[in-house]
Parts: sequence; C-alpha cells; structure tokens
Amino acid sequence: MSTKKQNLVRILFFLILIFGMTGITLISPKREFSQRENRSLAQRPEASVRRCFSGEFEKDYETYLTDQFPWRDGWIGLKTSVEKATFKTETNDVYFADEGYLIEAHTGSFSGATASNNIRYLQTFMEDCAELYGKDHVTAMVVPNAVDILRDLLPAHASPYDEELYLAQIAQAMPEGMWFESGEILREHLDIPLYYRTDHHWTTEAAYYVYEAWAREKGLDPLSLDQYRKETVTTEFKGTIDAKVGGENGSDAINLYIPKEEEHYQVYHAADGETTDDIYDYSCLETRDKYSVFFGGNQGRIEVTTNCDSEKRLLVVKDSYAHCFIPFTLHNFSRVDFVDLRYYNESLKEYMEKGDYTDILFLYNAAGFAEDASLIKLGN
Repeated sequence: MSTKKQNLVRILFFLILIFGMTGITLISPKREFSQRENRSLAQRPEASVRRCFSGEFEKDYETYLTDQFPWRDGWIGLKTSVEKATFKTETNDVYFADEGYLIEAHTGSFSGATASNNIRYLQTFMEDCAELYGKDHVTAMVVPNAVDILRDLLPAHASPYDEELYLAQIAQAMPEGMWFESGEILREHLDIPLYYRTDHHWTTEAAYYVYEAWAREKGLDPLSLDQYRKETVTTEFKGTIDAKVGGENGSDAINLYIPKEEEHYQVYHAADGETTDDIYDYSCLETRDKYSVFFGGNQGRIEVTTNCDSEKRLLVVKDSYAHCFIPFTLHNFSRVDFVDLRYYNESLKEYMEKGDYTDILFLYNAAGFAEDASLIKLGN
C-alpha cells in the first residue's frame, strides 16, 4: 500500500473513531448515577448566550461528555491496568502503595484558600463553644489520612508532608487544651489495618483506639475491645479510591463491634423523619456503598438516644470519618446527636441552643476538612 493510501486510512480511522464515539455518546441512554463511583453523573447542560460567553457552558459540557462517555468504567479500568503493567506508581492522584493499598495523594488540598479559611472558621467555632460549654468539654479532632500515617508504604518518590504541616497549623490555631492529637494514637497501632486498602476511610479498629484514648482523656470509662463482639459483615467492600482508579484492586472487610452487654438505642433520622432501634443499616451491604452500613450513610442530622444512665449529652459536628467512631460513644453518653454541614442547611447555633449538650466534638478527616466549602456554616 502506498504512503498516500496509508495516510488516508489513518485519517479515516481517526475520523470514524472521533465522530463514531461522539455519535454513540449522543444516542446512548444517559446514566444519572454511577454505582461504582457512588455519585451522580453530569447531565446535558442548558445553553444560553450568557453561559456560552462566560465559558460555563463549555466547561459543563466537557464534564457531561466525560461522565457520559461510552463504556467509561471499562476505559478507566483498562488505563489503570496498563499503568500497573508498565510499573507506574500512581494514577489520577492515587499512589499504588505496598501491601495492595491505594492511597490518595491529596495534591493541592492543603494549600488552597478553602483549606486556609476552614482553619479560621474552626478556630472561631471552638472559641465560641469554649465560652458556652467550658474548654474541657470541647474537642477538635482532625484525623490524618493514610498518606500521612502509612507513608512507609508509599512509593519512594512520594512527598506526603503537606498534610502533616497542615495538621500542625490547625493544632496551633486551636484554643489551648481543645485539640486532640489522633495521629499519635494511630502511629502506636501500625501493626493493624488502620485504613481500608480501597477506600479513604479509617477502619473501625483505628476509630476504636482513638476513641478509647479520647474518652480516657475526658474522664470517661470506655469499654475494652474484649467487651465487644466482633462481626465481619462483609469481605467484599470496594471503596471510593477503587472507584476512582478502576481496574481490579482487591476488596476490604468491614468489621462492626457490638457490645456483649446489650445496649438499646432510639435512632432518629431527620432526613426522612423515621425512627429505628438499630445504628446499623444492613441493607447497605447489598449495595456498592457498603460503608453506609454505619447509620445509613451521609445525612444532615441524626439523633441517637441510649439507655446509658449518664447525664452527658454529646454533639458531633462531623464528616463520614465519624460514622464508625460514634457507635463507641453510645456507651458513655445518654444522647449523641451528629450534624454533617455538607447536608445540613439550618442554623447550627440555633440547633445547639436547643440540644442542652454537655460536650461538643468536631471530627473530620484532614483532606475532607481542607476541601469542605460548607464549613463556613460553623458560624451560622
């Protein structure tokens, strides 16, 4: 075949590929939700003169094409498989770490304006809470991510120190005696799995050891691990980082710890107004988002009444890192309410005034704290 014909074939191939895939994208049924990524997918944006000239339409349309690209999950998985086969050590801001861990790098998370502003919002919130409840009853706990605690498993070129410096800035900004250093506790237990290999959350065991240390610091009497019955509810958990990189990455186990001496709960879910007597939603184990077995996943407000004879009442302002931590608190508080500002749009101050709380805990993971634009609501 002549060079001219070869060039023509190449041109035709790429034209068919480009226009063919575009055509398939346009006529294919649009997916509204990705089970693998556990998120809503972008839908076709509406065009307008203003949005076209401002660039909003072009940006939204690019996101729409990316989310609705035919066989998207397969292409992502293929890309990851090729990168692993060629000995790449990271993809899509995720390290392929030792022992099968996928660890997010969180590049840029700790240096932006949101990260800086959130320290100020939390500082003001903690100062206000100290005046209302007393500094001994208020705690800020921002938990390090795997990229910090499991740094010995990272590839040789990794530089995970931005998070460590950022956590030091938060600690320095907190009023004296109101910061709890969870990282030190985690580093004492590197012999157990502290984080899921395929997900960004810490494990139930990691949450327990941090809770135990925090409870003792507050003068509480936490149950020991042998006073719980360990229940492995799944060994097939594939988390958010697995969804991000695609491919075959193994799976994780999720463990629950049930007090051997029976405890009773009344759980009110404000989102739907329903009340249950179980802190675990076992139906979530039938979905991809198995971590939502803890309280049914992310919600704006949940209130738990216990049969504990303590007069202590705890409010937790939190992200999803608190979900496997909170069950341990139920042994020491007669009421534990928790608010997630990402989904809560009422006044936090007014809610706190009505709650008659004795203790306040702010519990986030480091990257989630740095990236969460909703923390401005701490002042509302």
